[in-house]
Amino acid sequence: MQKIITDDLDALLDALPPHNVSEPIRHGEGRHELLEVVLDLGRRPEARYIGREVFLSTREVTAEDIDYVVAHIGAFGDDNRAGIERTLHRISAIRNRKRRVVGLSCRVGRAVFGTIALIQDLVESGGSILLLGRPGVGKTTMLREVARVLADDLKKRVVIVDTSNEIAGDGDIPHPAIGRARRMQVATPAMQHAVMIEAVENHMPQVIIIDEIGTELEAQAARTIAERGVQLVGTAHGNTLDNLMMNPTLSDLIGGIQSVTLGDEEARRRGTQKSILERKAPPTFDVVVEIQSFERVAIHPDVSAMVDAMLRGHFVPVEVRWFENGEVRSEKSMPFSTTQPEVVKKSPKKGELKKILPFGINRARLDESIKRMKLSAEVVSDIKEADLVMTSKRHYRRKPQLLKDAELKGTPIYVIRSDKVIQMEQGLGNIYKVEERPDTVAQALKEAEEAIEEIKRTGQSVELSPQNAFIRRLQHQLAEKYHLVTRSTGKAPKRRVRILPNDDEHRV
Repeated sequence: MQKIITDDLDALLDALPPHNVSEPIRHGEGRHELLEVVLDLGRRPEARYIGREVFLSTREVTAEDIDYVVAHIGAFGDDNRAGIERTLHRISAIRNRKRRVVGLSCRVGRAVFGTIALIQDLVESGGSILLLGRPGVGKTTMLREVARVLADDLKKRVVIVDTSNEIAGDGDIPHPAIGRARRMQVATPAMQHAVMIEAVENHMPQVIIIDEIGTELEAQAARTIAERGVQLVGTAHGNTLDNLMMNPTLSDLIGGIQSVTLGDEEARRRGTQKSILERKAPPTFDVVVEIQSFERVAIHPDVSAMVDAMLRGHFVPVEVRWFENGEVRSEKSMPFSTTQPEVVKKSPKKGELKKILPFGINRARLDESIKRMKLSAEVVSDIKEADLVMTSKRHYRRKPQLLKDAELKGTPIYVIRSDKVIQMEQGLGNIYKVEERPDTVAQALKEAEEAIEEIKRTGQSVELSPQNAFIRRLQHQLAEKYHLVTRSTGKAPKRRVRILPNDDEHRV
């Protein structure tokens, strides 16, 4: 299933201070489980393994120790990352105000063979693929093998845009783990989008591999590449498709989200309010893969259909694939059916008190949602007091001890899709059988509609309720359709939109 072909660990250990750091690791147990070594000035050096952390010495890290490492690795770039030539290790620096290095995170880089088996058919189909997942879950590892398989097995012209040298390693000669794929290095992270375009224009690739698409310019460059008929395989910040949809910077990767105003008759026909959300354009990526672990992924094979369905409040089954006894297994499931055991045996009435323990979700957001919905519920911190545990899909999958204790105790567990206010409110609506569950986006657009009507009637500016950046963007777009002026005021989390008539003296 998975085979480590190289980790070049000795090269990393040779760059670490010998007596108080590298030697304890060389002679210790579990070298193959080492994730990173952390050196912070004035603190004891620490090795982090899978599931445990170990202090390597009783002596604190000195400035000489930091200097020793810096002298034995490559130069740091603008992103404060360095490497070791011909390896995949990454060393990240923490600097003080005078730009002196006072901390180092020395992350072990490993080339792993076999991870692509979960998505090999998607890669070979020629469609553009976007990989999502939390840091350290294996996105870059999978990208590396995708590059090798496309270049070596499928004989395609593959170019890797390697911003931090994390895909193909440090130095001028790329790591053999990428096979015959070519690598273009990026002088500074701010120029990643320009190198993406340069790769297409100068080197006639059939495939471009890009790690960490994170800015609007990079999202635009990705769309340009896809429109030229080049297969694009990349990663972006965010764990799920939900995260991407709510990210105003990166939502263009999946087509972008816009507010559309319907006529009265069409709104009645659809049974919706006048302002609805729709996909703005075809998505840049055909397929989205959510990497849940090294051995498990969830696949959205048709991004257009999935985004359209989610905007309408529908759920399209996703394909979940995992390794089992060396073989790839798969099943179709609803986006949260495997993690939403509706074990709430009796739904409380709206006036009936229920004590809810949040686990892995934001306590303040849950408390705010309860107050906004005017529910008789209390947020507690002890499982012994709880009538119900509310957790996220990601935490439920891990089965931590607290959730196991809750199941043994018979305490109901309600799993929401993600740690967002809208998901919490939908969950509370289900638990309390609230007939009209609040929809944060719909409410915000309705508020903007009402403000627009008031401005038309009175000619006075109106300030809307505080919202996140994604919702504010939709409110701006809605007001612009009526040729009104908008601006955002205040600081997060109180930042909000003010809508002004065209002739307002505060026009900006």
